Amino acid sequence: MDLIDWVQWPAMVVTVISAWFIGSQRPRRRMIAFWGFILSNTLWIIWGWHTNAFGLIVLECILLGMNARGFRKNQHGNRASG
Repeated sequence: MDLIDWVQWPAMVVTVISAWFIGSQRPRRRMIAFWGFILSNTLWIIWGWHTNAFGLIVLECILLGMNARGFRKNQHGNRASG
């Protein structure tokens, strides 16, 4: 197994942990979740490029945009609440 093949495992772990944190009522934990999702999107794109999984790459690019949007909206919500 190539070293790059191992990227899928931290990508999976970060995705699962981020999914857990996104359901939090605490804005700080949601921000951690969005950072985690953005990291996992990047890792999945790297792994997908290596394996020629172009459908996965497209999906992860779309999800990256959605996570960036969620990050921005959560950031604005934090400012409004103090």
